[in-house]
Amino acid sequence: MSKTSTPVDERLFAYLATKTIPEDDYLAGLRIAAAKAGLPEIHIAPEQAAYLQLQLRAINAMNVVEVGTLGGYSAIAMARGIPAAGRVVSLELERSHAEFAREWVAKSDQAGKIEVRIGDAAKTMADLPDDSIDAVFLDANKSGYVTYMKHALRLLRPGGILLADNVLAGGQVADGDGETEVAIRAFLDAAMAAPNLQSVIVPLGDGLFFGVKSD
Repeated sequence: MSKTSTPVDERLFAYLATKTIPEDDYLAGLRIAAAKAGLPEIHIAPEQAAYLQLQLRAINAMNVVEVGTLGGYSAIAMARGIPAAGRVVSLELERSHAEFAREWVAKSDQAGKIEVRIGDAAKTMADLPDDSIDAVFLDANKSGYVTYMKHALRLLRPGGILLADNVLAGGQVADGDGETEVAIRAFLDAAMAAPNLQSVIVPLGDGLFFGVKSD
């Protein structure tokens, strides 16, 4: 057995991506339509969507909060990982993004599970009750991650999970000095310092943070 980690280069990752749940036609169509509508092409990768679905199934999640809806790609993907009675509340600041997402959610097979709310996520999260959420997924402005994490730790039930996208910051998280890199490092430092959160980084897409609230 190797005593060191195996680096995952583009060749190996391309192979691994063929061994996960594939992107379905509806999400592929959403992604293409979002690009044509002028939305930023920053949705999660298909392999990340599969990972989110499986994690939610693994903890029998019923109530999920997403910070950053964009076109609704990840909200639909996550809704597929929870039961019919479950609910994904997705928070989006940009009205045009929210309206696009609502249209695609309404046409999807997950329409009854997803609610898209418009507004500042920090304010919206403050209105949600303590210990009421099974999972929180962060995929919005990186400068807000620390604030969102603090709200998430209040909202999550014991054993609930916190997920966050883009924690590799395009491969520059370790030493990059841009706004995104600095913000992600601040988030990771805050997560490490939280006494009731244990976490790892999963190198899928641009990196997924995965943490479990202990109490």
